[in-house]
Amino acid sequence: MENEIVLIILLMALVTYVPRAAPLLLLTRFDLPEKVVRWLKYIPVAVLSALLFPSVLLQEGGLDLTFVNEFLLAALPTLLVVWRTRSLFYAIVTGIVSVSLLRYLGV
Repeated sequence: MENEIVLIILLMALVTYVPRAAPLLLLTRFDLPEKVVRWLKYIPVAVLSALLFPSVLLQEGGLDLTFVNEFLLAALPTLLVVWRTRSLFYAIVTGIVSVSLLRYLGV
């Protein structure tokens, strides 16, 4: 039983590691065209947006664009800070502080 668990953990690590390491190992051997490099720079923003927007806009199984949605309200100053500073750190701090204030004030 213990050998099976160790084998499962090792195989899971391999399955997780190979898809992440393979592109790095393959793409470092040659230069990519400038258009591809520019396109790849948008992937982190797209993935983060895809993860973030449903949690901000969808509440209790439906679209919530009202002023009762504290996450939507907290997103407004956070977006302003991101636009002005382009800093992930300041965006996270602003989002946390905004949600905290909204919950403290009972909005």
